[in-house]
Amino acid sequence: MTKEDIIQKLPYTKPFLFVDEIMEIDDDHIKGAYTFLQDEYFYEGHFKNNPVTPGVILTECMAQIGLACFGIYLLKGAWDQGDWSVAMTSNEVNFYKPVFPGEKVTVIGEKVYFRFNKLKCNVAMYNSEEVLVAKGVVAGIAFKK
Repeated sequence: MTKEDIIQKLPYTKPFLFVDEIMEIDDDHIKGAYTFLQDEYFYEGHFKNNPVTPGVILTECMAQIGLACFGIYLLKGAWDQGDWSVAMTSNEVNFYKPVFPGEKVTVIGEKVYFRFNKLKCNVAMYNSEEVLVAKGVVAGIAFKK
C-alpha cells in the first residue's frame, strides 16, 4: 500500500480532509503534512478580522494523520477486506502557537499501542519553521460498519 493509497482510503473529503501528504510511515511512527489554505471555511468566523485555525481543527488534523492514516497502514490489507470506518475515542492536546491561513504544518505520530483495532499515539504538530504548535495524545478505533 502506497502513501497515496492510504490518503485515498480515508473516510473524509474536502472541506474536511486535513492531509496533503504522508512523508514517512512504518510500524512505529508516521509523519505527514497539511497546508491550511487561505480560504478554508472556518476562517470566516474564527476570529473576526483575525483568522486563526481553531484548536479543534488542529486536533482533527493530528487525528487524521496520527490515527486514521496510521491505523489504515497498521491494519495492512484488512482495510480492503471490509467496509471499515474510524473514530477518535479520546484526546488530550495542548496548544502552544497559533496556525494562520496559508501555513503548512507537519504532524508526527508515535505509536503507544495498537491492539484490537484500537490505536493510541503521541502526536506533535510543527509549523514550517519547525516550532512546536501543539502536542498531546490521541486514541481511536477502526471498526467494520
